[in-house]
Amino acid sequence: MHRRILVTALLLATIALTSCSSTSTSTPGSVSSALGGGANPLMGMLTSSLGVTQQQAEGGVGSILKLANEKLVKGDFDQIAALIPGASKYMDTAKKLGAYAGQVGDLAGLTSSLGKLGISPDKAAQFIPAVTDFVGKAGGSELGGKLAAVLK
Repeated sequence: MHRRILVTALLLATIALTSCSSTSTSTPGSVSSALGGGANPLMGMLTSSLGVTQQQAEGGVGSILKLANEKLVKGDFDQIAALIPGASKYMDTAKKLGAYAGQVGDLAGLTSSLGKLGISPDKAAQFIPAVTDFVGKAGGSELGGKLAAVLK
């Protein structure tokens, strides 16, 4: 019972905040700046908790999405990409930053892509599960599990 009330309260708070931000008279980007990573909570979480730059976060997520696009069936990839605002932009950013030129291929290729962005192997070992956890929370454990499976 308490859990249902808490979930309902959180949902209502989220709706209220979304409504306020869409009708506010603040300058463009001020809400994004406050969230620390565009309006994308994933970018904010990566930059604040892992200490990566915005470019590293965007390029790293783009590299993960590129590998997921290579390995997952289209419907599963599309569901994951829909959970990450700007997913195609992040894939383009990763390519422009030199994280990959062709296929990422596998976990070793992904680690190499992240390394080209200046993300150390130790940091990559935290970065990848942070993204899969985000997808699992946003899209459900089944979808998070599918992403995690292709990143092994």
